[in-house]
Amino acid sequence: MAAVLSLVGVVIGTEVFPAIAAGYRELLEWATGLGAVRRAGVEGVGSFGAALSRYLLTHGVDLFDANRPDATDRRRRGKPDPLDAQTRPGRC
Repeated sequence: MAAVLSLVGVVIGTEVFPAIAAGYRELLEWATGLGAVRRAGVEGVGSFGAALSRYLLTHGVDLFDANRPDATDRRRRGKPDPLDAQTRPGRC
């Protein structure tokens, strides 16, 4: 799940991509179609997000490790992926 936010935090778009090389390419094409991509928050840059992180870095996108949402909160409200993708960068 990916979300593109403006510089002031307005959601420009959300989309789902497969976690494979072709999906990383599609994600970056989609995001750049919405505007300049300067940086990205990726959950788990050193683990399950490592492949996406490497792909984005090789394409000149600065990264930060997005914090995982609070586990208690996730259990209470479920895991709404679009909302999760949109709000997590603001928590970093």
